[in-house]
Amino acid sequence: MATAHKRAGRVSDIADFHVLQISNAARALAQQGHDVIRMEIGEPDFSTPKPVIAAAEAALRDTPLGYTCALGIPELREAISRFYATRFGVDVPASRVVVTSGSSAALLLVCAMLFCRDDEVLVSDPSYPCNRQFIRTMEARAVGVPVGPESHYQLTAELIEQHWNERTRAALLTTPSNPTGALIPQDALERMAAVVRARKGALIVDEIYQGLVYDGAASTALSVTDDAFVINSFSKYFNMTGWRLGWMVVPDGAQKDIEKLAQNLFICPPTLAQKAALACFETETLEILEYRKSQFRARRDLLVPALRELGFRIPVVPGGGFYIYADSSELATDSQAFCADMLARTHVAFTPGIDFGTYRAREHVRFAYAAPFHKLEEAVERIELALRTAVPC
Repeated sequence: MATAHKRAGRVSDIADFHVLQISNAARALAQQGHDVIRMEIGEPDFSTPKPVIAAAEAALRDTPLGYTCALGIPELREAISRFYATRFGVDVPASRVVVTSGSSAALLLVCAMLFCRDDEVLVSDPSYPCNRQFIRTMEARAVGVPVGPESHYQLTAELIEQHWNERTRAALLTTPSNPTGALIPQDALERMAAVVRARKGALIVDEIYQGLVYDGAASTALSVTDDAFVINSFSKYFNMTGWRLGWMVVPDGAQKDIEKLAQNLFICPPTLAQKAALACFETETLEILEYRKSQFRARRDLLVPALRELGFRIPVVPGGGFYIYADSSELATDSQAFCADMLARTHVAFTPGIDFGTYRAREHVRFAYAAPFHKLEEAVERIELALRTAVPC
């Protein structure tokens, strides 16, 4: 029997996560015994590094796992501070580091701190869908700004100036981006930070794929501004998705409000995950992660030319992350139907563009190359075979 409870308006405004429909269908096929190649979910296929697991085991044996400070244990905040200094040459005091229950919690805290009803936040279209829903949950509105190959699928200072109005409170950037893998150059970040600052707005930068940059050295927005809320995660580069741990660096002066919100909304991040994450910054762990990054790069370098050969258009080679955002318009008129058809016929799962926005969404699909090299090769072979006998979608 359906519940008669009245629901808040925000619930109907929040869209379904379409990738889960593909994911559920892929899981059902696998349960039926089919060999399904999963390229729809943004989760590394590598297990958590052994030194991190060992640190968790030691914590289970030796440490009372009670509540911690809402901002995270001091030793982890200090380790993150040192990581910025050693890897990026940026001085980030541990007092500005906030450990969170995944990067999702970090963004929710920032939205709760900054936005009121009907405030507007500029985001790129396409972009990660949950970011829009976080903003809507706080009664604000995400304004999608169409972006394409001409701006490397990223916002620019000019686009921010063009779309900023009296209701705009912030711009949310992601580098490397999901779904495109596109990077924002440091000079472009600096110009955007200046535009937002001049309008007394907030700059939020999602850097959760920062460790997975393949062409050149990784960077951080903290190199060009101290005013931004910079969000990161232990999920992607550090291979700790299920541990639900992230962090953010906040502007000096924002700590008290963030702490108050974190205390009330989350109490504290997971204690065991925090203890385990201390091992992420050890030399042994970083060597493992850098090797795995090289595997991701090899997968990208396999998949981009192979998909182009099949008829997908990829005007911008992804510089980071583990996604390829491909124009499928020469192969199908509706990418959602195309993804469903390819899954049914080839047992290869990938994501329709409608998950990431509205701008040319039905002309694009996203491939996640978080699968072994030989599986990616097989996926290409299956798709190629299916396209030879494809019925247009």
